[in-house]
Amino acid sequence: MAKIVSLVTLLTVFSFTFFPADHRSSSAKVAELAHIATDSVNAKAIATLNQIIMLLINATNPNRKQALQDYVDNHYSIIKASIRIAIDAIVKGNPKFAVTSATDAANEAQSCGNGFANPFKSPITYSNKVVYNLSFVLKSIASLLL
Repeated sequence: MAKIVSLVTLLTVFSFTFFPADHRSSSAKVAELAHIATDSVNAKAIATLNQIIMLLINATNPNRKQALQDYVDNHYSIIKASIRIAIDAIVKGNPKFAVTSATDAANEAQSCGNGFANPFKSPITYSNKVVYNLSFVLKSIASLLL
């Protein structure tokens, strides 16, 4: 029962935040919600990567440049590896790999910011938090498919 209540809460928050913009959500089943979630993680990770690249282009401090380059690597990994694997896993009906990939994406997003002396002052803290949260939602939805 607790799992159902948690799922309802999670999906309610997710649906009010992301589903209204996605026409597929109105009649989606769990597998379709997982696909929408992967699309959401991917879109936010791409937007964050673009933000990081712009910051990197304008960075002059070598330490800041290195931290931003690490961010680029992390988000590239999220986009090119974790989310691609999650999408393939959901499409092919293998949610175990989607759960693992979503966890990897969340960990990559969470690790961003460690290159700054004060991670809370990272210029992309908010964007990383959104990627992390979306990855966690994806993991939770994909877990329901197990």
